[in-house]
Amino acid sequence: MTTQHTSGSKAAPTKIITTNTGRILRVSADAESVPTPPVTTPPAAMVDPARRADVLFRVRRDEGHEISSWWMIGAFLATSGLVILLLSGVPGIA
Repeated sequence: MTTQHTSGSKAAPTKIITTNTGRILRVSADAESVPTPPVTTPPAAMVDPARRADVLFRVRRDEGHEISSWWMIGAFLATSGLVILLLSGVPGIA
């Protein structure tokens, strides 16, 4: 991969726009100044970002609600115990 460097010139300022689907668009100031005709699309159904198909375990919780750290500690201990239990049955390990 190669990069192109120009001496003495700066990149055009850009603006970052986030769409409703979470996609991040980078628009340069030059492209923004050109007026484009508005595209009319039918109104999309309200989609909860936490329920998208590509998000498996995200859960929308109330504002300020956090999971207790003891759940993470318990999950670590249970996983570690399960791994030790399963590895204890493998022959040839000291």
